[in-house]
Amino acid sequence: MHRGMKLKICYLADGRSVHTLKWLRYFATKGHSVHLITFDETGQIEGVEVQKLRYFSKFAYPFRILGVKKAVKETDPNILHAHYVSHYGMYAALTGLRPFVVSVWGSDVLVDPTKSMMKSYVVKYVLKKADLITVDSISSLKTVAGFGADEKKVKLIVHGVDLRVFQPFEDREKFKKDLRVPQSHQVVISTRSLESIYDIDTLIKAVPHVLDDCPNTYFLIVGDGTLRRELEGLAHKLGVAENVRFVGLLRNEEVPKFLGISDVYVSTSLSDTTSVSLLEAMACELPVVVTDLEGNREWIKDGENGFLFPKGDFRTLAEKILLLLRDEDVRKKFGVVNKTIAEKEGDYEKEMYKMGKLYEELVEAYKV
Repeated sequence: MHRGMKLKICYLADGRSVHTLKWLRYFATKGHSVHLITFDETGQIEGVEVQKLRYFSKFAYPFRILGVKKAVKETDPNILHAHYVSHYGMYAALTGLRPFVVSVWGSDVLVDPTKSMMKSYVVKYVLKKADLITVDSISSLKTVAGFGADEKKVKLIVHGVDLRVFQPFEDREKFKKDLRVPQSHQVVISTRSLESIYDIDTLIKAVPHVLDDCPNTYFLIVGDGTLRRELEGLAHKLGVAENVRFVGLLRNEEVPKFLGISDVYVSTSLSDTTSVSLLEAMACELPVVVTDLEGNREWIKDGENGFLFPKGDFRTLAEKILLLLRDEDVRKKFGVVNKTIAEKEGDYEKEMYKMGKLYEELVEAYKV
């Protein structure tokens, strides 16, 4: 932090998420005392004190609340920071500890409140209780304001991408050979989870239309999820299984190699704020085709550094992919612009440094 203050920071979050891990590791490596309280099956994290709370019954909410309160009290942190408003944010708010920070991830304010009045109430309650709210996009800022959040408490902090890891890949031909992808084939990649919110079936439905025009195209589906078998079945049903590879879940540090052998990045998500997957692709100098969402429009200007397409419209998606596959000059132009944007506005290190200053200012304000 800018004044050298060392803090004890307690996170309430899912430690399995790469986004959470990046926050934890950054502040741990800066010499702060970092603690994680979680309900999820999380392994040991270097430099972080992890406490797993175990409650198996779906009726265990009162016990969870008491458990979180006890764990936070024993930790006695300078800052309590919850990630994901409608879940961990609720437990953090109920501890009563101040200062309390909550980070918006996207679906917690865009999707969850539409599921029930209770979820909507929880989001409003947490945002009201928080001393600081971080959002990763302008669209999220507008959303939390709509829930009654004090805009003075809201700060834009992008999850960001590690630019030391995500950068153009030099051993493209060798890795393509290792994966048994023909050198003559162009590669289209998706790195979103195989869940309904990411709408991967729209990409699979676009594949036959792309292959009709560019038969030497290979599709890499990186990620895993509950819909994997269904999506594999769809690829077989459409007769494109030979051109579609389901890679499965990768460690974050493995992803740049797969992006590095790709020619076009695609995201078919139905809901997004700032997509870290998108920033990773941009940092690797890829042109992109992404769903026309407010969060994506903050990063992608249609026809300038990528293409937007309407949600679920696989025909338009195929057309946009083909535009890029056919024109190497446009691909390179978009890729160079995207790398510059990622470096300037999506640098994880810079964003975490900003967060550190916010932590310190908040702690000093509560000393007064």
